[in-house]
Amino acid sequence: MKALLEIENLATVLHTGATPVRAVDGLSLAISPGETFALLGESGCGKSMTALSIMRLLPDAGEIVAGRIRLGGADLLRLSESDMRKIRGKRIGMIFQEPMLSLNPVMTIAQQIEEVLKQHLNLPREAAQTRIQALLEQVGIPDAPRRMHEYPFQFSGGMKQRVMIAMALAAEPELLIADEPTTALDVTIQAQVLDLMRRIQQQKGMAILLITHDLGVVAEMAQQVAVMYAGEIVELAPRDQFFQGPQHPYSQQLFAALPGKQKRNQALTVIQGNVPSLTQQFTGCRFVERCNQALAQCRHTVPQWRTVSGRHQVRCHLISDHENPTPAATSAASQEITHVAQPVPAITDSPLLQVTGLKVHFPIRKGLFQRVAGHVKAVDGVSLKIFAGKTLALVGESGCGKTTIGKSILQLIQPTHGSVRFKDQELIGLKRNQLQPLRSQFQIIFQDPYSSLNPRMRISEILQEGMNALNTGNTHRHGVSTATSAGARDQEIDALLQRVGLPTEVKWRFPHEFSGGQRQRIAIARALAVNPELLICDEPTSALDVSVQAQILNLLKSLQTNLGLAFLFITHNIAVVEYLADEVAVMYLGRIVEQGHIDEVMNNPKHPYTQALLSSVPRIEADSGPAIIPLTGDLPSPAAPPAGCHFHPRCAHAMPVCRASYPPVSPFSATHTAHCYLYSQEHSHTDYEH
Repeated sequence: MKALLEIENLATVLHTGATPVRAVDGLSLAISPGETFALLGESGCGKSMTALSIMRLLPDAGEIVAGRIRLGGADLLRLSESDMRKIRGKRIGMIFQEPMLSLNPVMTIAQQIEEVLKQHLNLPREAAQTRIQALLEQVGIPDAPRRMHEYPFQFSGGMKQRVMIAMALAAEPELLIADEPTTALDVTIQAQVLDLMRRIQQQKGMAILLITHDLGVVAEMAQQVAVMYAGEIVELAPRDQFFQGPQHPYSQQLFAALPGKQKRNQALTVIQGNVPSLTQQFTGCRFVERCNQALAQCRHTVPQWRTVSGRHQVRCHLISDHENPTPAATSAASQEITHVAQPVPAITDSPLLQVTGLKVHFPIRKGLFQRVAGHVKAVDGVSLKIFAGKTLALVGESGCGKTTIGKSILQLIQPTHGSVRFKDQELIGLKRNQLQPLRSQFQIIFQDPYSSLNPRMRISEILQEGMNALNTGNTHRHGVSTATSAGARDQEIDALLQRVGLPTEVKWRFPHEFSGGQRQRIAIARALAVNPELLICDEPTSALDVSVQAQILNLLKSLQTNLGLAFLFITHNIAVVEYLADEVAVMYLGRIVEQGHIDEVMNNPKHPYTQALLSSVPRIEADSGPAIIPLTGDLPSPAAPPAGCHFHPRCAHAMPVCRASYPPVSPFSATHTAHCYLYSQEHSHTDYEH
C-alpha cells in the first residue's frame, strides 16, 4: 500500500543559543492510510518537534534545514504558507497535548469549530451549526445543542480534550497527529477518548500519528511503533514484534522501568543519566552513556539500521543482520533487578493516622450580600486508617476529592466535620500554635514540584526553611544531627541530598536548573528535612517519564524501608498503586466506595465503579485484562451530587433502591469492604465467615 505520509531524513534545529539544538536529526518514517503509527520516547527526544515540523508550526527559533515531508506525494516543505494553511485542518488535523492552552478562552466552542469549517468547507451558517452539533455528539459531549455555546472554562479536562478532537476532525482530515492526547486524563476518560479515536478512524479510514510515552496506550492503539531517542528513531517495528521482543537497549530499559504488581518486592530498573544535549555532534551511539550493554565501538561508530526480522529494524551494534538476536534482544523482564528488603512493620494495633467521618464542604455564595446558596461537597464522610511503615493508595477520577482529603488531613484546609487523629492526637480544632509543634510529623509532596519550590531560593535555603520554621529539635530520626549551628545545618542538608540521590554541590543552585525528576527529589528532601512519620504524596510521578518515575518510586520505597515512613499515596496510575501500595481506597464524588488490601481490590473488585476503573487501564500484555466497562456520562458536580448512591446515574447495575438511599458498608473480609446494594449484608457476612 502506498504511504500517505513519508518523511525522509528530516532535520529540524532550534537557534536558541550560540550552538543550534538539533531537535530532529535525520528522521525517516512512513504512515499508510488507516494506520496508527506510534512515536514513543522520553521528554526531550524530539517527538513533539517532529509533529510541529510536519505541520510547519515551528516556534520562531525553529528551522527545518534538511529532508522531505510528503503527504500523498506533495512535498509540504515546498508549499507556500497560504497553500500550507489549506493543508492544516483539512488534510492534517492535530490534537495538542494541553487543550486549555489550545482553546481560545474568550470564544465559545461553536465559534472555534466554526472557524475550521469556514476555512476549509465554506459552509453556510445554518449548515455549519448543524455540523458542529453532530461533531460534538460524535465525540460524546452530552446536551450538545446547549453546550456548544459555552466557553472552554465550563468544560472538564476530558470534555476539553473531546472538543479538541472534534475540532481536529471537523474537516475530515486524512491524517490526525495526536500529541500525548491522554496524558492529563483519568484512565476512564482516557479509555473513552482512545475508543473514540479508534471508531472515527475505522469509519473514515484516517491515519493517526500517535505521540506518547505510555506503553499501554501504544499496545492498545498502534499498528507500527517507532522508538525515538535524542532526535532520531532507534527502533522501528510492527506492534506485536515490538512487544514480544524489544531489541534496542533503550526500549528494553523502558519496559524494565515500568511498575507493576509482579515487581512489588523489587527495585525498578532505572535508566541512569539523562537524554544527552542535542547541541553536540554525535560520533557514536547516542544512548552509549546510559546503556548497560555498551561495546567499545558504540563510542566512536554511529550504529546503522540492522534488520532483526521482517519489518523490525534497530540502530544498534549488538544486532547483526539476519542473525539470531544477541543478548540485547532478551526480554526486559529477565534483566537483573536488585531486590528491596521488605519493610518490617511496627508491632502495633493502633494506626498512625485515623480519619473518621471527614467532611469538607465549601460554601457557594450568591447575590449582592453573598448569602450561602449551597455547598460543594468535596469530601463527604470519608474514613480511613494508615499504619506506620505502610502505604495506603487513594485512587479515583479528577475532581473526586482526593487532594482535598490530603490537605484537610494536614489542616491546610479546615474540615467541616469529622475527626483526624494522628498518634491519638485529635488535629481538628487545634489552634495554630498547638498545631505548629506537630507539623514536622506529617508532610506533603505536591504533584508539580516546580510550582511548589520557590524559584528565587537556592536549594539549601529551601531545605533550611522548613527546619527553621518548625525548629526540628536536636535529634533527627533519620540519623542526622539537627543542631542549629550553620555547620551542622550544612551537614544535614548534604545528608538529605545524598539520601534522595543528588550530589551535595547542587545545594547552591536554583530550581530552574534541574530536570523534573530532580526537582521532585528536592521536594522529597524538603519533606524529609523535618523528620516526618507520614508523607502525603499527591500525584508525585504523574508528570514524569517512565524512567524518571522508576527513580522516584525506588526512592520512596527505600525511604519507607529504611525510615519506616507511612504514605498516603494519591494517584490515578493503577500500575504505580499495584507496585507501591499495601492497601487501596477507591474514591468517587467525595466518598470512598471500596477499600481493602491491594490484592483483594485489584484481583476481585466488588464495586461497579472499581470494576470500570480497573478495566479501563491500558495493558501491555494482549488479552491480559477484563473487557473495558464503559462509563456513560461524566462525573456529576459535587455541588449537586445524585440522591442515593452517587454512582447510580453511570452504573449498569443500578436498582430502584440505589436512587433512594446511600448503600451501607458490605464487608467481604476483615480488610475488604464496599458500599454497594449488589451485596446484601447477609451475603457479605456469609462470605466473610467462609
